[in-house]
Amino acid sequence: MKLKTDRKTTGRRDKQLTLGQHLNELRRRLMIAALAFMVGTGLVFAIIPRLFDLLLIPAGDIELIFIDVTEMLATYFKVALLGGFTLGLPVMLYQLIMFIAPGLTPREKRYLYWLLPSSALLFVGGALFSYFIFLPTALNFLLHFGEEIATPQIRIGNYVAVVTRLMVGTGAIFETPLVMLFLAKLGIVGYRTLARGRRWAVVFAFVMGAIITPTMDPLNQTLIAIPVIILYELGIWLARFLAPEPKAEAVSAEEG
Repeated sequence: MKLKTDRKTTGRRDKQLTLGQHLNELRRRLMIAALAFMVGTGLVFAIIPRLFDLLLIPAGDIELIFIDVTEMLATYFKVALLGGFTLGLPVMLYQLIMFIAPGLTPREKRYLYWLLPSSALLFVGGALFSYFIFLPTALNFLLHFGEEIATPQIRIGNYVAVVTRLMVGTGAIFETPLVMLFLAKLGIVGYRTLARGRRWAVVFAFVMGAIITPTMDPLNQTLIAIPVIILYELGIWLARFLAPEPKAEAVSAEEG
């Protein structure tokens, strides 16, 4: 009986030690991620004037103003923090992967290893699409609409907020095919179900275009809607060739 008690006590100690090591690893990885964020923020802060020049390119030749005492300082910090997060994101994702990987099965690890890098690439692609294609058209419409009545004087804080919101929103939309493939991989939906939802995807695309764009003009909404429709079709093809279809859905499709 004494031997059994000693074994139980030893098992509890080993478990406590394992939990302590687990928490220490979590703290270490969080510190590394926070350090990456701070270093990235510092680097961006050093080049903010150049970064503002890049943000102004889609708007063309305009002069920005600020009217609040703290507006320029707050905008500086907003751009620096957002840029620091972007630069530090690869390190943060790596720390996340390394922390949760030991508890995953080999299949789950494979999903994780291609999911996170692919997600980052699609997000960057969406942000670049917004910067080079969508923003010039949208800002041209916004800045010149009604200029025969009033002269536009754009606040720096408002301009940065609009530009970053559009870039982040477009980047998130570009995750559509990856989300569809992930759902198909999990067996939640199959490509047949996704294909039958095309008409709703078109409606959803134009609704998202209306939500993301700050304008009411159909051209800018269409510039967002068309990539969403194309990405949805891409998601259908990825689900068809890279994910097995749920058996119940395949049987019902054959019966229909």
